[in-house]
Amino acid sequence: MRKIASLGAVLIAFISLTAMTLLTPEFKFDKETHDFGKIPLNKDASFEFTFTNSGSDAIIIHDVTPTCGCSVAEFTKVPVKKGESGSIKVTYNAAASGPFTKTFVVKSNTKTPVKTLTIKGIVE
Repeated sequence: MRKIASLGAVLIAFISLTAMTLLTPEFKFDKETHDFGKIPLNKDASFEFTFTNSGSDAIIIHDVTPTCGCSVAEFTKVPVKKGESGSIKVTYNAAASGPFTKTFVVKSNTKTPVKTLTIKGIVE
């Protein structure tokens, strides 16, 4: 009887894990890095990262955090259903001259719950 109960518990756990994997949303970004090239000093530079939900459940973005105070991000606040698209718009304040590389940490309910987007360029 214990063998049957143990087998049943393993089977239920396997089915539950499989179902959770099948219902997982997932990002498919057009690109995850953007190079602005040369941009003028003291002029903000913005780029919009677009993505499609390639998973089977809705994507919910919890937060997008820039790694420095010189950047901000705006993102789709509503759930993005399977097959639909959303965006994350990032803006860099070009107040200092020279090359830059900045990252944005995206936290969501996706299969990969923490994703990093990158911008780079040279401020002249």
